[in-house]
Amino acid sequence: MYKTVKLEEAVGLILAHDVTEIRKNEFKGRAFKKAHKIAMSDICHLQRLGKRHIYVLDLPDDYMHEDDAALIMADAFCGPGVIHLGEPKEGKLNLYAKRDGLLKINVGALTRINMLEDVMCATRHTNTLIKRGDIVAGTRAIPLFLKKDLVQKAVDIAESHHGIAVVKPLRKAKTGIVITGNEVFTRLIEDQFEPILREKINRIGSEVMGVTFSPDDPLTIAEKIKKFLSTGADLILTTGGMSVDPDDVTRKGIQMVGGETDCYGAPILPGAMFLIAYIDGVPILGVPACGLYHKTTILDLILPRILAGEKIKRQQIIEMGHGGLCLNCPECRFPDCPFGK
Repeated sequence: MYKTVKLEEAVGLILAHDVTEIRKNEFKGRAFKKAHKIAMSDICHLQRLGKRHIYVLDLPDDYMHEDDAALIMADAFCGPGVIHLGEPKEGKLNLYAKRDGLLKINVGALTRINMLEDVMCATRHTNTLIKRGDIVAGTRAIPLFLKKDLVQKAVDIAESHHGIAVVKPLRKAKTGIVITGNEVFTRLIEDQFEPILREKINRIGSEVMGVTFSPDDPLTIAEKIKKFLSTGADLILTTGGMSVDPDDVTRKGIQMVGGETDCYGAPILPGAMFLIAYIDGVPILGVPACGLYHKTTILDLILPRILAGEKIKRQQIIEMGHGGLCLNCPECRFPDCPFGK
């Protein structure tokens, strides 16, 4: 796929390698890039560089260069909120987040692409919180030249799913917090949940519109939730009362106000007693007592997905059992760890 031609016969052909230029005490670097299409205006420049013959590509019509393939694939792999920057290098191009948000990878489509020969795409884990400018994926053409129809297959797969990588923005939720428990309500013990939840909500870019306390009484819990809903809350967190003791009635209180429990219980530790319900589309998250004793819990995995607009169903919770074991490291490194991945 290479041939040597006289310089004057090279117009319209494709350079097979970079051409270096050296100007004493001024410059040393690339004058022409590999895969550059030689124009008539380039001939004089190449002559000044001492070229009389040039090494060019002689590609069949049904083949393309690795850099061209990388650019085409990167265009297709970028979904909303994702962009590629710069020029391909050795058939490789990275994809980056255009905004803060939650990274979603279409794992099925990604697998189908990687089953093809001679092309690949590697990504970060789906459901990872991302900052603008973070790298989210990398793609490359594996051989120097590859068939156009193979690249088109990868593009077709990606385009049928509107991209492989998407960064969803997180909405700013107005959050109401209902802290349950007779011992806290009567001030026999000091509440410790509020600062923990407030910090998690603020850190993710939402706001706490209010915090209220309730005894272990389902009717009172229901009234507290109703009040938040009537004042515009679009996310409610309830704490405690999620276990099996007779006075663990938070779930019953949520049901009394019309909460449709999509999931109670999760194969995730810490967070096995977690609850997700919805009232007129407003998510109600029941945070079990483990949230007091563990820096990272199921709430840290679910909250970003809720704020990205997902309605979490039981099937999705069940699938999180794989990777759902927190190792309780002495120094928490979340999210730079296996938890939730």
